[in-house]
This record gives sequence, structure tokens and C-alpha cells, in this order.
Amino acid sequence: MKLDVLKLDATSAGSVELSDLVFGISEIRADILHRVVNWQLAKRRAGTHKVQTRNENSRTGKKMYKQKGSGGARHGSRRAPQFVGGSRAFGPVVRSHAFDLPKKVRALGLRHALSSKVKDGSLIVLDQAVVDSPKTASLRASFEKLGLVNALFITGAEVDTNFALASRNIPNIDVLPTAGLNVYDILRRHKLVLTTAAVEAIEARFADSVKTTSADALVGGEA
Repeated sequence: MKLDVLKLDATSAGSVELSDLVFGISEIRADILHRVVNWQLAKRRAGTHKVQTRNENSRTGKKMYKQKGSGGARHGSRRAPQFVGGSRAFGPVVRSHAFDLPKKVRALGLRHALSSKVKDGSLIVLDQAVVDSPKTASLRASFEKLGLVNALFITGAEVDTNFALASRNIPNIDVLPTAGLNVYDILRRHKLVLTTAAVEAIEARFADSVKTTSADALVGGEA
């Protein structure tokens, strides 16, 4: 499919051909996107929540009263969870919330996220994301011409220093290199803005995986 290429001043800079295998998926799998987003957010969790266990509680471990004759239940420590000041039973401990997700599922999720932006008309291709000076006001004016209020920029292999400095004070604008492209950031922003260099890098990144997936599908069809 073809998509118009724009400049930062909203003028035309030609067009670019997008790969249908990466940007042209028609049936968006919400379940795949859900799995990938959960995988990303689980990895971000610190997992530092912690409560005191019985062996860490500073309360006395002396037997509260004699074993028999009181008419009450048998207890041996004030550290037990049922007492005020006691430890919590089965409380959270420091751990990692991360889990594994197959590489093919991650790659498929990213392709579906990119295709969803194309399907919604929320993908914009720029010739380049480079500015002469780190002026936030001038860059904000350029964004207004492009109709960008809430957007993710993927600028290519590296982010232009002036562009990064000028955009970091604008709310709801994220700027990442191609290596930082991920499903969660694509979906959380209303618009996705790719440079032509980013489009080439993304299609090259998925070239091998797309061929493998297509080959697997053919083998399954022949069987």
C-alpha cells in the first residue's frame, strides 16, 4: 500500500510503499495485543512488595499461657497472624512478575499494532524528524499543523538531539529510536509517526520473521 510522506511543516514529500505483511493486516487480533501488553507491563513491575514473616517479627516468642487449663485455644506465640501486631499469613514477598512469551508472538503483536494504526488512519510518515534548534515553541507549531496532540515518534536508528530536546516538554509526545519500538507505546498514543528511515528499518527487521511465518503457513496448508 502507498502512504503520503509529509514534512514537519505539513507539506508533501512524496509517497512511500508500505509492506502489506507488516502494515496491512486486516483482521487485528486483540488477544495477541493483550498478551504482548501484559508481558511488557509484567516485566516493568518492581516486585519489591514485602511484609514481615513470623521469623522477622520482633514480638516475643514466649508461650503466652500454659498449654492446658485455660479453657481457650492453645497458642505458643504472639507473632501468630490472628493477634494484633502479629505477622501476616501468606503475604507478598520480593519476586519477579516477568514471564516468558514466544518471540513469534511478540513479533506478531508488533505487526498487529502497526497494522491497527494504519487501519484507523492514525499512521503518519515523515521524511525526517530533524530540527535546526531545540525550540519547543516552533516544534509545537509544527505539530499543530500536522494535527498531532497525542503521538509516538519513531525517528530511525538514532533520535536527533535537537528534536528530542524540543519535544520533551510537550505533553503526550513520546520520541523513541527504532530499537525502542514496542506494542504498549504504540497503543497508548493516538497517532504513530514514523520517519522513512524508521519504515525501512521496521520492514527489514520483520523480513525474516515474516518469511518464516509464511513458510509455516504454507506447510500447514499442504498438510
